[in-house]
Amino acid sequence: MAERLLIMRHGEAGPGRPDAGRELTDRGQQEARRMAAWLATRDELAGLRLLASPYRRARQTAAIVGEALEVEPEMLSIITPDDSPRAVADWLLEQSPGRPLLLVSHMPLVGALAGLLVEGRADRGPGFPTAGVAELEAEVWAAGCARLARFMTPADLG
Repeated sequence: MAERLLIMRHGEAGPGRPDAGRELTDRGQQEARRMAAWLATRDELAGLRLLASPYRRARQTAAIVGEALEVEPEMLSIITPDDSPRAVADWLLEQSPGRPLLLVSHMPLVGALAGLLVEGRADRGPGFPTAGVAELEAEVWAAGCARLARFMTPADLG
């Protein structure tokens, strides 16, 4: 049976320094709420494990999603903007099968990870608008072994 992985970029964030402390804007919170409401309608995501980058904007996005899904977000230190998509793929291989995963992270990592898993190359990933979600399916989380099942953005939801 195919495993399910959702890769989400955080909602729109305001400027600031340090980068790790940037917060969601009002628009970013709305984007996250819109996507969270959509995710909450998805019965196949029952039992989902929600993981977020330690950066503030990703944690804020994950908190909004977690509230809608009634799931407590966990922090995953290896999904910050410039982390290695290969390291994340290796981490995915170590996870127990049968439970959908949702990673809330940043560009360029979200695009590179999707590209690596679907196309086999990190430089072939899609551009992610803020709060965009790529839904992947695979038997094994290795380079080029996943299928992009769906790509949704807040704009797609009206």
